[in-house]
Amino acid sequence: MNKMPRFNTVFPALFLYLCMSSANAMVLPEHTEMVADDVYSYGDPNVGYYSMFMVTDKGVVVFETVNSQHSQGMLAAIKEITDKPVRYALHSHNHWDHSAGGKVFQDAGAKTMAHYEAFLWMKANPHPDMALPDKYWKGKFKKLRIGGKVIELHYLGMNHGLGMTVFVLPEERIAYIADLVTPDRVLFTIVPDFNIKPFVETLEKIESMEFDHAVYSHSSSNAFESKDSVTTTREYVLDIQNAIFAEFEKGTPFGEIPNVIDLPKYANLAMYEEWLDMNVWRIMLDMAMGPFPWRPEHKFHHKSHSRDKHHYTPHSRDKFYDKPHARYK
Repeated sequence: MNKMPRFNTVFPALFLYLCMSSANAMVLPEHTEMVADDVYSYGDPNVGYYSMFMVTDKGVVVFETVNSQHSQGMLAAIKEITDKPVRYALHSHNHWDHSAGGKVFQDAGAKTMAHYEAFLWMKANPHPDMALPDKYWKGKFKKLRIGGKVIELHYLGMNHGLGMTVFVLPEERIAYIADLVTPDRVLFTIVPDFNIKPFVETLEKIESMEFDHAVYSHSSSNAFESKDSVTTTREYVLDIQNAIFAEFEKGTPFGEIPNVIDLPKYANLAMYEEWLDMNVWRIMLDMAMGPFPWRPEHKFHHKSHSRDKHHYTPHSRDKFYDKPHARYK
């Protein structure tokens, strides 16, 4: 009797059982997703804020604290995944809805850190749920090394908020990007605290960075998306600008332009119907009145620019300060 059919039945069943057992062993805490070896996203899709954390041999690095409730949930998730301590919690920029919650990690023994510009704003604009960072850094670029891992910190100028930092894990080819890009969605409402020209230039620089996917702080679908979302955002802004110029040339009354512009190419993006006119108003006002907000650049702003504007080359001439509180009391 030929018994081969029995093997054809048993082996696939055994393989499926082993796969299911492996998957069950890798069940992650709620709202947590592994995006690479030792790298995780954390965020509740019903709330719409996402962070990232990386586990190293020497401890954990957290990207974005958001607020205390979010940070408490993330800290609990980290403890389920590893017994390593949290060493750093990094802030992307100054805005309260991203920079709050740091005390949760300070109380857990971590050092919180932000760019110098974000630190000064945070000191001048206290919030009940925001703790002043333990450290700040100056410059356009810094490498943080911990447990054999490398983290690149990129400051790209006055694009959104203050001290906006894009974090890149070069070995994993993953980035963490806050607010500058929201995959599969138009720009947020009135595009608050964005300087449009450097915003577009920043997106060009991000496109030239060495990563393939990013954890985005906001998403209408999945927080972990490809770099293509950066390109889509840049093209969307430029297409709005071109559409506004076209209406200027037609002689369309200024106040009517946001109501007549339609960009079918982007109709599939979330909030297109609700926010397109507000996006147009903000970009049009910037074009008509001049860039805002604005302020003179610090000296360190010029250290990292290549002559070729399409090629971003970071420099390591930065300053890194511990315990800045005493310096600025």
